[in-house]
Parts: sequence; C-alpha cells; structure tokens
Amino acid sequence: MYYLKTSACFDSAHFLHGYNGKCANIHGHHWVVEVKINGDKLQQSGEKRGMLLDFGDFKKTVKELAEGFDHTLIYQKNTLKPTTVAVLKEEGFSLVETDFRPTAENFAAHIYADLCQKGLPVCSVAVYESPENCAEYGA
Repeated sequence: MYYLKTSACFDSAHFLHGYNGKCANIHGHHWVVEVKINGDKLQQSGEKRGMLLDFGDFKKTVKELAEGFDHTLIYQKNTLKPTTVAVLKEEGFSLVETDFRPTAENFAAHIYADLCQKGLPVCSVAVYESPENCAEYGA
C-alpha cells in the first residue's frame, strides 16, 4: 500500500454554541489540516507514471479547501440571530455557516467527506486546532 500526506492551514474564528466554558466565546485558531491518501497501484503510463497521485494536484485540492475557511468567522447554522448575521455581513465580515458544530472532530469528518466526494482516495484527515491538539477522522 502506498500513502501520501499533505497539509494546509487556515486562520479563523469560531465559537461553540451551548458549551459551558471559554470556547463558548468567539476565539481564533491557526488550524492545520493533514490529509493522508492511499492506494495499492501507481499510475503505469504517461508523465505521472510511478505516482499514486501528483503531489501538485493533491496539495492544490487540500489548499483550496482550507482557503475557503481562511480569515472567516465559522459558525453553526441557527446559532447566531439573523440580525447579527446581517449586520456582520453588512460590515463586510467573511462568514462561513456550517451544518455542524465547528469542532476539530467535526471539521475532520467534514473535510474527509468533501475530499472523498472530489474523488480522492482519502485514508484519514487530522485537524489541529493547536500544535498539541488534533482530531483525526478516517476509514
């Protein structure tokens, strides 16, 4: 089995609605996303022969996904009042609404599913919210 791994990062703010602690307040992280793919066969012909997947293509896909969250406020749907969302948008803030509570665990599962839909043979996704703390999701 062959494995490739790449990473991308983004800076964003979030909060955990309904949480009893500091993370209930808006705060930021320097998130790091590590994606590992696998396969048992390398490409046999063309310019990409001997490769599981071109690292350039792999890195680009993961980086584009991370860039969608960069320098945004990430919040779960229905956790902010509609007027709050409207005012933030009117002020020009970048917002990302999710259908999930924005925890590292849920980000890992969300990114895993998104990359699988894009056709990548994803093995696992690790999401670091700090250098010491990460959540991993995989098959």
